[in-house]
Amino acid sequence: MSDSIQTHFRACHLCEAICGLEIKTQGDDIISIKGDKNDPVSHGFICPKATAIADIHNDPDRLRMPHKREGDKWLEITWDEAIEIAAQNIASIQQEHGNDAVGFFGGNPGVHNYGNLTHGPAFRRVVRTKNHFSATSLDQLPHQLTSWAMYGHQFALPIPDVDQTQMMVIMGGNPLASNGSIMTMPNAPKRLKAIKDRGGKLVVIDPRRTETANIASQHLFIKPGADAYVLMAMINTLFTNELVKETHLSDYTKGLDTVRAAVSGFTLERAEAESGISVKQIQNLTEELANTDKAVLYGRMGVSVQEFGALCQWAIQVINILIGATDSVGGAMLTSPAFAYVTNGAPGAGHFDRFKSRVSGLPEFSGELPAVTLAEEILTPGDGQIKAMVTIAGNPVISSANSSDMERAFESLDFYVAFDFYINATTRHANLILPPTSPLEHDHFDIAFLRFAVHNSVRLNPAIFEPQKGHLHDWEAFNLVGKRLAELKNIDFKPLPAPADLVDHGIQNDVYGPAQNPTMSLTMAKVKAAPHGIDLGPLKPSLTTRIATKDGLIDCAPGFLINDLNRLADRNVVTGKNDLLLIGRRHIRSNNSWMHNYHRLVKGKPRWQLMMHPDDLASRGLDDQSEVIIKSRVGEVKTIVIATDELMPGVVSLPHGWGHNKKGVKLNIAVQQQGVNCNELTDDKFIDQLCGNAALNGVPVTVEAA
Repeated sequence: MSDSIQTHFRACHLCEAICGLEIKTQGDDIISIKGDKNDPVSHGFICPKATAIADIHNDPDRLRMPHKREGDKWLEITWDEAIEIAAQNIASIQQEHGNDAVGFFGGNPGVHNYGNLTHGPAFRRVVRTKNHFSATSLDQLPHQLTSWAMYGHQFALPIPDVDQTQMMVIMGGNPLASNGSIMTMPNAPKRLKAIKDRGGKLVVIDPRRTETANIASQHLFIKPGADAYVLMAMINTLFTNELVKETHLSDYTKGLDTVRAAVSGFTLERAEAESGISVKQIQNLTEELANTDKAVLYGRMGVSVQEFGALCQWAIQVINILIGATDSVGGAMLTSPAFAYVTNGAPGAGHFDRFKSRVSGLPEFSGELPAVTLAEEILTPGDGQIKAMVTIAGNPVISSANSSDMERAFESLDFYVAFDFYINATTRHANLILPPTSPLEHDHFDIAFLRFAVHNSVRLNPAIFEPQKGHLHDWEAFNLVGKRLAELKNIDFKPLPAPADLVDHGIQNDVYGPAQNPTMSLTMAKVKAAPHGIDLGPLKPSLTTRIATKDGLIDCAPGFLINDLNRLADRNVVTGKNDLLLIGRRHIRSNNSWMHNYHRLVKGKPRWQLMMHPDDLASRGLDDQSEVIIKSRVGEVKTIVIATDELMPGVVSLPHGWGHNKKGVKLNIAVQQQGVNCNELTDDKFIDQLCGNAALNGVPVTVEAA
């Protein structure tokens, strides 16, 4: 072992920004983690999460070898034994109850690990179940559904050209906390402030005056769940005031006359009544977007995880098309990644409503059923009932709506195997846990988020530490369990080569590879030889050659979305006299439920309390910093309330991802945190009825003294 100090360069995998890192090590010790100043996109910026990579690697709670549960005890076992247990149990349950008796749930961290993305699908194909679920339908499903319907591919997602825009309107997003989401944007503070510095304007529309709203040119409070009325009124205004721009896309679109007729009944006056934003403010905002060269509208979690998330994301795309933002510099454009470039015929385009969930009849998207149906699919007897689960880096007991039902569901399973390296609120119910190597023990290539980047680049970084003998990467575990299960089911299965080999093949046959781009002639070898990454340039207009619909046109009026406008028009919200609307919130030191076991990310001022407007506290006779009980249709929690005028009256905010202090959880730092699980309040029946996405914002609750 060398005692010399070694310098490594790597991308941070802990959020979508994938900032470049400079990591210094000495032997097995991590000496420092800093920003990589030569990274072509992040330029040395990092957030506090980056230093936690060392905590993950060294965490004594992180499992290194497979464990099986016997009663309340966990026993370390060999990989050979673990693979046999997993394969035998899955095979026997499927033999007795059918293939659909096994379900999958994929969590958010798995998307940050390319071995899971390259090898997980092959393992799933051996299991041959239709019961797939993931965090997608607790998050960005409306984005993907809209892109599939309009552009023909679920990952044809136009990304705001933040670095060149002159006006950016953000609805329900907080990039200063998220570092950009479905918008890979390292150093969000600098990039957003630069819009104003060059004479532009930043507008935030949100029920809370967020960190991003604090640096904006203008902030407009909006009632949770009312975004769709504002967006439809904006579309209507663009048509009636003749503000629609003719652009190079005009010959590539269809359905705009249908859109015009469909939104004609959504007036500015109704938008004001529903949202709290005045007629004049909506009209001025619409006109300013239309009349500003290089303007863009962007919407994220607040407009996605609500009753009309799909309509909101569709409306945002339509508005950007109407104002000339789509496929324009300073507007929103498709990225051009080195791997998984989206174009007509690219794999993974998606599909919708080919089958429905067994109990509630909600539609699948791209082979996945809505996560809100998972608990009932486990708990409801009958043909096709889920008897066993496989989770991959997932914690649905914390992250899914109506977590109490989810808890009961996982407690009832006949068998449950988790690909995970923690015993968390969900995996404590597992019979078997198969832990992958530490993130620093395997190479890293970002497949997912380079597709959403505000600037094109590519990088692959080698492992910093060699795995200990007998430890397996996740892709190796998928290969081995898949191979053994295929033997038991007497079906063919060919283990896949290492992820880097698969990605190399993809790069060489994609837009920068030797065949399509002889000048660049990009290969994985060239990518590996550039430790800071390779700059592939700014976003550029390219949509007209990449539309993936059958007729080569952008469908601005997909029938199922147009029809859903009737549901919006007929909506009549009836709330109790004391009801408040619950929303979530993010923090720069957190990412869903998996960042709370590291002291440097949970230290300091508490961030888990319920936020409430002082007027709402006073009207209920509640005191700042007092203990309160929050109740919804499905559950109740007890926590501390703090007074703040960051929220509009009638709205309360509780952050997502807390509530780890459950019996059997082996996260010694996380279990000491006082935060409660907001998903004990969110409702699995309060959803976007069109696609089944969870409505985690705008949940009616009451708050009373404890």
